[in-house]
Amino acid sequence: MAAPEAPTGTGPAPAQDAPHDAPDGAGGREDATLVVLARSAAARTAGPGAAVRDADGRTYLAGAVAVGPLRLGAVEAAVAQAAASGVTRLSAVAVVGDEQPDPALLAAVGDPRVVRA
Repeated sequence: MAAPEAPTGTGPAPAQDAPHDAPDGAGGREDATLVVLARSAAARTAGPGAAVRDADGRTYLAGAVAVGPLRLGAVEAAVAQAAASGVTRLSAVAVVGDEQPDPALLAAVGDPRVVRA
């Protein structure tokens, strides 16, 4: 006796990623990944964490920095890392913790979407 055939086309359709420049925070899995990276930065520093994504999909992450007189918020540090790599525009920023990104800084890097976690 032959095994019954498995039905085809009955499962859910695979999830589609929204583009990273999707409006209204609809970044899908890319934003979820950015949040995971921001959480990892926050865990390492026991404070706020941030991750940023550029238009090419590259990510940069950082925690808040406090070394002697140098003080940077997590978003500032992540943007500085991206800028040090030649990035001039960001598509998204994920922030973990109670840090409020500076609107002037965000405007300077293309007004990226901000995802809070």
